[in-house]
Amino acid sequence: MVSVLDKVLGAARQLGASDVHLKVGLPPIFRVKGDLRTVANVPPLTQEAIEEFGFSMMNARQRDIFDKNWDVDLAYSTQDGYRYRVNVLQQRGNMGVVMRLIPPNVPPFERLNLPRKVLELAEERRGLVLVTGITGSGKSTTLAAMVDYINSHKAVHIVTIEDPIEFAFKDRRSVINQREIGFDTTSFARALRASLRQDPDIETTEIAMTAAETGHLVLSTLHTVDAVETINRIVALYPPHQQTQARLQLCAVLRGVVSQRLVSRADNMGMVPAVEILINTARVKELIADPRRTREIHEAIVTGRDPYGMVSFDQSLTELVKNRFVTYEEALANSSNADDFALIFRGVSKGGSVGSDFNPGAGGHTGYTPPPATATPGNAGDFQVDRFKNE
Repeated sequence: MVSVLDKVLGAARQLGASDVHLKVGLPPIFRVKGDLRTVANVPPLTQEAIEEFGFSMMNARQRDIFDKNWDVDLAYSTQDGYRYRVNVLQQRGNMGVVMRLIPPNVPPFERLNLPRKVLELAEERRGLVLVTGITGSGKSTTLAAMVDYINSHKAVHIVTIEDPIEFAFKDRRSVINQREIGFDTTSFARALRASLRQDPDIETTEIAMTAAETGHLVLSTLHTVDAVETINRIVALYPPHQQTQARLQLCAVLRGVVSQRLVSRADNMGMVPAVEILINTARVKELIADPRRTREIHEAIVTGRDPYGMVSFDQSLTELVKNRFVTYEEALANSSNADDFALIFRGVSKGGSVGSDFNPGAGGHTGYTPPPATATPGNAGDFQVDRFKNE
């Protein structure tokens, strides 16, 4: 059965799928350009088949984690060299598997439809830069593109701490050490302490602020939806009596926050990112330091385009509509506030739209950027793929 599922993964790549879902009682399910599609001519998967496949991907440590916690994250590589980010989980007493296809190469920044300001944050010499968003919003791809840009333009030492490793970087101008939790180190905290002794210039890690204080540039992701929630989430990690100090610490090290949402393209050719960018200006530092005023950060973003290059989600969505990347209806559905978005779109709200100097990119996708489909829709080699309907 494992060989059959490897063939299913090959069919997913041929169709340009971003995700593969394996669930007991259903045939394999692909996510293609945002839609779920089922492999029609593969019988429903049994518990035994999924367990055989799931356990075959785990080493002893990962199997122990799964047995204790009933879920585990890992990376999987097929014999032909393709890589997948995998979550194996228990649901309703059965094992399930969700797989995200990882591109063989880091997508170039120009393909990601991101503002130039994102690269300017990657050019910082020190401090903390956060890329945030929900699962599947393209955080990992954006962060990888920033690291790849640094790798191509600076002679520095880059240390990544990942769980699991997704993109495999090649040394260009920089020297890159990629450490995977469970294989190269036992924990984020241990790897972070070790990396600080290695005197790196760039840290890519989920644990951020301590390293940023020491004068390194730290690029990290966080599962928050926007800049305000990001600030509040970081401060909430500290006990109440330390939160004032945490706010001051964050004021000192933060350089910017890039938050992403993926929105369906108007041409139905995948997804495009709407982006909020916060730059830690003198005004923003005041708002971070004062918990009573932190909610005012959104207003600072809206009015901070000139000269700082900040942009709100609704401003970003406005430009996507004006550039015909997304429909007005799709943008309205994904806006932070529908009434405010309608005003921004008409150009009558404070801050207006982001202006003609905002460049959302020249095309392409972010999030997972699958390779171009090599099979016709509905047909991938030996497999027939139909729109998913669970009736």
